[in-house]
Amino acid sequence: MKTRNAVGALAAAVCYTPQKATRGWAWQTYWLAQASVCWLVLPVGVAWLTIPEIGTVLREAPREAMARSFLLGALYGVGGTAFGLAIRSIGFSLTYAIAIGISCVLGTLLPPLVAGELADVFRRAGGVWILGGLAIGATGILLSGMAGRGKENDVGGAQPGFDLRKGLLLSVLAGVLSAVYGFSLAAGQPLADVAARHGAGIFEGNIIYIFSNSGAFLTTAVYCLWLHFRHRTLGEYFELPSGSHRTRLTANFGLALLTGCLWYGQFFFYGLGHVRMGTFKFSSWGIHMIMLVLFSTVIGLLLREWAGCRSRTLALLGAALAVLLVAVLALTYGNYLGDLASAH
Repeated sequence: MKTRNAVGALAAAVCYTPQKATRGWAWQTYWLAQASVCWLVLPVGVAWLTIPEIGTVLREAPREAMARSFLLGALYGVGGTAFGLAIRSIGFSLTYAIAIGISCVLGTLLPPLVAGELADVFRRAGGVWILGGLAIGATGILLSGMAGRGKENDVGGAQPGFDLRKGLLLSVLAGVLSAVYGFSLAAGQPLADVAARHGAGIFEGNIIYIFSNSGAFLTTAVYCLWLHFRHRTLGEYFELPSGSHRTRLTANFGLALLTGCLWYGQFFFYGLGHVRMGTFKFSSWGIHMIMLVLFSTVIGLLLREWAGCRSRTLALLGAALAVLLVAVLALTYGNYLGDLASAH
């Protein structure tokens, strides 16, 4: 189950890198294109392929669960859009550190808190390790953000359009609303239960994505289409500015498709891991978020994005990687102790 979480986190860590290679598209053109893939086409298509008797499942599933999952997913869509806008304002490093840090803590702790089960976590075997690992992970994410900001100052200076106040507000909004996605999945659990009765097995969660992700797509599409009409950019899907080669348009669509597949892949594998989590099932979100930052940092190192940084920045980066690794180990050990105790 940890391997599936790791694969999902790796997909999440690289999903937005194709955006850097697009040319001739406004932000809203790219964002709506990739959102159509990850929040509409793939959730419906993969559910149709992996859920047996999907028509029967949808007829038997409670309508209230569908509606709640959809509406909470719509809130998450606002957070996803805010995340994309924050990257434009303050860059990848600060956005990931703030938004993912908030989402890691809230998305992990709020579900058991709302369910009135958080106090029980302390009393279970391994519970202290889970909460400690979460705190360590949040610290590692913060250190990673500080190192990332140092890198931007060392090698690139302030990006064009840098707006700290706007970016911080958007990052906080993205972090809070990203945590809502976990509630959307929890609200759709009755749908997964019906799918499981019809033989969906480990793919039972794919039925939820039809509603949670389409809700996210709705709010995203409304905002992007508003930007299109405001800036008259809708035609970019059919023709790029004069001087651009036709293959550039094809490449942009390919990059948006890749982004959408990677984004959806993170939750496809997250769902496979989540369904097999034991006593501390709620901790899978924290593990996913911490691994996301860990992998994105390592990928940056492999791509030599940190070349030319000062020793102080590299020391912060090393500390962040060490702390994130300790957090993953603590969370893994806590889950091991919890599963061991429940087996007896």
